[in-house]
Amino acid sequence: MMKTISAASLTLLLAGVASPALAQSAPDWSGPYIGVYGGVLENNEDAGEQLIFDRDFDGDFDDTVVLNGTTNSAFSPGSCDGAALGQTPADGCDVDPTGVEGSVRLGYDMQFGSFVVGAVGELSVADVEDSVTSYSTTPAAYAFTRELETMAALRLRAGFAAGPALYYVTGGGAKAKIQNSFRTTNGANSFTETVNDDEADGYQLGAGVEWRLAPNLSLTGEYLFTNLQPGDYVVRAGPGTAGPTNPFILPPNTVGTDIVRSNDAMELHAIKLGMNVRF
Repeated sequence: MMKTISAASLTLLLAGVASPALAQSAPDWSGPYIGVYGGVLENNEDAGEQLIFDRDFDGDFDDTVVLNGTTNSAFSPGSCDGAALGQTPADGCDVDPTGVEGSVRLGYDMQFGSFVVGAVGELSVADVEDSVTSYSTTPAAYAFTRELETMAALRLRAGFAAGPALYYVTGGGAKAKIQNSFRTTNGANSFTETVNDDEADGYQLGAGVEWRLAPNLSLTGEYLFTNLQPGDYVVRAGPGTAGPTNPFILPPNTVGTDIVRSNDAMELHAIKLGMNVRF
């Protein structure tokens, strides 16, 4: 739903709350501004995501965890988007909920005729998660979750002023703090987490409409796509109390198996509304 919301929809929303008298004005967009924004975030699910394995510790997650004495995958039941609701695929997965975000912006614009260019910095606090689960034949479920906590972004924007409206596109870099977690219904093996970095670098692209409500006050509606590349998060399945035929500790590597998720990116779609005070 969020991916299909167009700039035209945002224009109609802003136009509906604007004063007809202001529609005749042509404000100057040059100068600094500060704004407060809020919105909803939706995780861009990867339908083919699953857990992948490194059995020989060569750093490549291209190995198959097999059942003892066979070439059959111990993870043949498959995977699902979201966090597991039980030990088997039949129990289903909890779909990642829509998240929320609140932010503060500081920006500066310069106007050249009808053309407006500027830069904006944004600090956000967010609550959105991205989970994936794979199932073993044990049966057991193994779920990885990423949670976005805070984000900082620095973007450029360029737009076209028409009456009280500024139509613009924006893009730039982003840096975020992401909390990783793991849970499983497997009580036999031991599981050790390794987090190389809880920060993620990425970029943002978007478009929006800013509508001048008063000489120093404007309302903005915006769509923003964010792509983040989190640091490595590896879970090692060790022997624990499992027997020697346990798939994670079969020869030639009896130490264990490293596990990661196949999708190394966190992608988000956001719809935001905000109010700017201009100086």
